[in-house]
Amino acid sequence: MQVSITVAGGKITAAQTVQVPSDNFRDQEINSYAVPVLNSEVVAAQSADIDTVSGATVTSDGYKESLQSAIDAAHL
Repeated sequence: MQVSITVAGGKITAAQTVQVPSDNFRDQEINSYAVPVLNSEVVAAQSADIDTVSGATVTSDGYKESLQSAIDAAHL
């Protein structure tokens, strides 16, 4: 999982997934509903302190870890 953020004026304005696990159908299915939810929560929360998506714990955890790295790199 690799997450990228867009920052303007010191605020996160968007979050995108650059790379997601897609090795099998189940990964694709989970990512199709979890990733958009996670992306939108980032903008609202302005941090990596976002809720785990039900049924997508591993995806959510990987997303948050990558997100925190992106936030750290942006010095937010």
